[in-house]
Amino acid sequence: MKDKILTIDEIIQIITNQYSGLVVNKNWGEIGLFYNPEYKLKKGVYLLTFKQKDGDNDKSSNLNRSTDLYRLNLGISKETFIKLFGCIPNRPQAGKVIDMNYDFTLKNTIMPHPVYGWMSWICVINPTNSTLKTIFPLIDEGYKLCLQKYNKRLRK
Repeated sequence: MKDKILTIDEIIQIITNQYSGLVVNKNWGEIGLFYNPEYKLKKGVYLLTFKQKDGDNDKSSNLNRSTDLYRLNLGISKETFIKLFGCIPNRPQAGKVIDMNYDFTLKNTIMPHPVYGWMSWICVINPTNSTLKTIFPLIDEGYKLCLQKYNKRLRK
């Protein structure tokens, strides 16, 4: 069986079937999955996003080169980010990318998020079935982080 590229809709279906309390929300030209059961928070807590085109401050993945490209973005713990990539990069200046040696245009490659790597976000352009399976433990970690952040915000 061929390792096919998954669509955004397929990934959303897989993840929402696996994890409860997630809602799909569109913000800033992106599709996001937020943890927000019963809509108790105005927006909820980001689990992951899908970016489908370049923006003013994020052109590093060159998503506009083809109409079928998208980038899955996911927040993970700082500890896991460091295990994967060696360090947490500094925050880049507006419109710039993090200072890490990655080609942020590569498809189906797990790498630091070009802009939000400093916040321990990762990304992958057009992940295949096998890549999604590889990052599922990271999605699980991101989901647990969402639960913690959500509960902390409710207590405020």
